Amino acid sequence: MEPIRYTLSFPAPHTHYVEVSASVPTSGQAAVDMMMAVWTPGSYLIREYARHVEGVTATSPEGRELSVEKGAKNRWTVATGGSPSIAVAYRVYGREMSVRTNWIEAGFAFLNGAPTFMTLADGLARPHEITIVPAKGWTRSMSGLPGSDEPHRYCAPDYDTLVDSPIVVGNPAVYEFTIDDASHFLVNEGEAGVFDGARAARDVEAIVREHQRMWGDLPYDKYVFLNLITEAGGGLEHGNSAVLMTSRWATRTRKAYLGWLELASHEFFHVWHIKRLRPIELGPFDYEREAYTRSLWAVEGITEYYGHLLLHRAGLTTREEYLEALSEKIESLQTTPGRLVQSAAQASFDAWIKLYRPDENTPNTSVSYYTKGAVIAFLLDALIRHGSRGTRSLDDVMRAAYQEFSGPRGFTVQQFRGLLEDAAGRSLSKFWADAIDGTAELKYAESLDYFGLRFKPDSALPERQKAWLGAATKIDEGRLVVTQVKRGTPASKAGLNVDDELIAIDDLRVRADRLDQRLEQYAPGERVSLLVARREQLVQLTLTFGAEPPRLWRLEVDPIATPAQAERLHSWLKGVVENGVGPHFPGTIRSGK
Repeated sequence: MEPIRYTLSFPAPHTHYVEVSASVPTSGQAAVDMMMAVWTPGSYLIREYARHVEGVTATSPEGRELSVEKGAKNRWTVATGGSPSIAVAYRVYGREMSVRTNWIEAGFAFLNGAPTFMTLADGLARPHEITIVPAKGWTRSMSGLPGSDEPHRYCAPDYDTLVDSPIVVGNPAVYEFTIDDASHFLVNEGEAGVFDGARAARDVEAIVREHQRMWGDLPYDKYVFLNLITEAGGGLEHGNSAVLMTSRWATRTRKAYLGWLELASHEFFHVWHIKRLRPIELGPFDYEREAYTRSLWAVEGITEYYGHLLLHRAGLTTREEYLEALSEKIESLQTTPGRLVQSAAQASFDAWIKLYRPDENTPNTSVSYYTKGAVIAFLLDALIRHGSRGTRSLDDVMRAAYQEFSGPRGFTVQQFRGLLEDAAGRSLSKFWADAIDGTAELKYAESLDYFGLRFKPDSALPERQKAWLGAATKIDEGRLVVTQVKRGTPASKAGLNVDDELIAIDDLRVRADRLDQRLEQYAPGERVSLLVARREQLVQLTLTFGAEPPRLWRLEVDPIATPAQAERLHSWLKGVVENGVGPHFPGTIRSGK
């Protein structure tokens, strides 16, 4: 099948434009429809990429101008006049610094497939070839796409691969390592003499080796970590690459560096789980419509769980650091009122309208399928190890699912749950109903007891606690403004609203930078009047201070843990079963069909 051939050029990159020209085969049709995707797989929101396209033209091989008519928000119909091929040209503006969009500037360009490439609406299976003409001074381009003998030339066997293969063009620092004949590249754009690329590359190699140890293979010949050091954040997975965004200072402090390593570990886990093993609803993709699934808690939540766990198993975090990371997930979930409103399954389904569009009320009505999914994964791992008497784990389930369901079809909810139940050796219907399909509080006691863990007991409270308002605030041009009010807090009960300006407590002015000092003058249970300005109108409220909730969800090893519990904790954190054997299949796990 004849490919679509694109040429990308950057004649004035400081204007943030890439110029695209495409040679498009028509098969002799009188008219063809060109389409641009409206969303990017892995980022579940309609993005309307066509809004950044301008100047669409088409010509025949002889240079004759052809009619181009826009028939939908992301479609253009070209009257070919019967020509066997046409040349389509357009410009794309790119100045949104995120992992799913385009960024073009004088120093480099980062391009994603969905917001860059038009394609034939009925030609997604067709090969797509790319030639890049770098801007003056740019020397290198990097992508997970297969290259050729000529520099800056790539070929995608189909549109799915094209969309799944971002490109960086500029002068990045590149670090290469090889594992089992597979080439790996850490591509750092923006090191600026601050980000420690050599150290990062060594630790990324350790992460890759640990993931390989768990899964048992590397299902690619080439993998590229595109690390954009741009003072932004986020990550996005692809089949043969990942995009990471971070700060140039990320290697300077332990906390920031572990955050970056966990991001790399998370996105790399997706090589197996989502890019090759996926829920049946997530493929083949319709790039013009939403792809609904109730399994993002498994896709992203299990990945979030393993992102931290495999980082620890690779020797890059201490046991205390790993338990702290897991504690933060549990605490975040348990202090989000929306956990009692929205289930993990519903959060997955509603990703298209909720996760990427948070507002001040989001914590009250929603739950993150990343966070709750990670906590669910921890509980499932413990349930499986306990139910199988230490002979199986969630690791085994993931490998079994990969062997049975990876490829073009995907797995159903029932099939994945069947694997988990077979591994645990019992029905988990109550767990599904409560933890995934419902909003009941998660139960931690059994899992913590199995590993000899506990939540740290409350420290002795001081005799006089500081009063707790229960609202988040910010200083806005000298004003003290409320930014969030969670349900059940003193602020919520008093009727304090987001965007209220807090002016006085008990008729005494509150300076914007002195709220904490003022609250130290009150005790929990005291009743006060609040003066706020709401849309320029003064409003008097009555509030009863509460006591700041103690941190109840910090994990630690139980000081009276038994040797058996200690051995189970060791086996879990090292990625082995209790007989000391590494990743394997202890028996056969069958899917429920």
